[in-house]
Amino acid sequence: MTDAEHLFTPRDFLRRAISRFTQAGLFFGHGATSALDEAAYLILEGLHLPIDQLEPFLDARLLPDERERLSALIEARVETRKPAAYLLHKAYVGGAPFYVDERVLVPRSFIGELLRSEALVGGEGALIADPDDISSALDLCTGSGCLALLAAGVFPHARIDATDLSPDALEVARRNVGDYGLADRVTLHEGDLFAPVKGRRYDLIITNPPYVAESVMADLPAEFGHEPVMALAGGVDGFDIVRRILAQAGAHLEPGGGLICEIGEDRDILEAEYPDLPFLWLDTEESVGEVFYLPAEAFTPARPENARPEKSRRSRPAEATGAASASRSTERRRR
Repeated sequence: MTDAEHLFTPRDFLRRAISRFTQAGLFFGHGATSALDEAAYLILEGLHLPIDQLEPFLDARLLPDERERLSALIEARVETRKPAAYLLHKAYVGGAPFYVDERVLVPRSFIGELLRSEALVGGEGALIADPDDISSALDLCTGSGCLALLAAGVFPHARIDATDLSPDALEVARRNVGDYGLADRVTLHEGDLFAPVKGRRYDLIITNPPYVAESVMADLPAEFGHEPVMALAGGVDGFDIVRRILAQAGAHLEPGGGLICEIGEDRDILEAEYPDLPFLWLDTEESVGEVFYLPAEAFTPARPENARPEKSRRSRPAEATGAASASRSTERRRR
């Protein structure tokens, strides 16, 4: 007999999934941080129910085909070690759904949270006082396109460019851009970092590049083995791509603009290597010191008096700490 013959309600499947996931020693960190969260997500999404409303449906009687589907999803999660988002072809960032498959990382960037934070945009003393001031933005290493699309929502008058080296990833991003009806504002470019947008400058650059160190790559849980290696691996210490971004970002920022970059937990490496850069670390509810902001002026010498005046949208002092910090996420590397 299969589980579907013995389990009748979402509550039954929730208990069974947690037991199976715990027994199998699964890793959680692709949108969920515990067996309970992963099981709830799999059940709600598998039944096409609101993703944030488990309680009202816990004791609903399921139809035979629904029971078979949940049973198959639970077993697939255990047997394949694929993250639930790949099994369901859906991931959520900032409450917004995105199509995903193995051609892209499961989106889980802290930048998605920051874009919705008043500490970054629109709040008192925010880095970006008025979202209307952003008329152009660039998303490097866009993957599924989720950050570019979130940026398009936060900055309603901005045109967004998004680049990625992987044509497969851009196919997924193109689907998401189409799903959100934003093809007139979000333009995808295939190529290496800034190469496809040579000569263009932006009010804001956001990037969640590959930053997993070589030693960490060797020890990643099996779930990460389903993700594209090129989107994870960042060289010996994890910062090969980050260094290239820092070397080129200044040439692509407008005066008064800025770079937001996620780099993981090893900020000490960057701070030691770039002692003259005024890194402003933007904390989130799940991270401390894993995302930095640098103003355009950090990359260039002082401008002459007749240079284009700096826009006045930036108001937060350099010593600010970003959004309120809380306990660090249990996940070692996020993207």
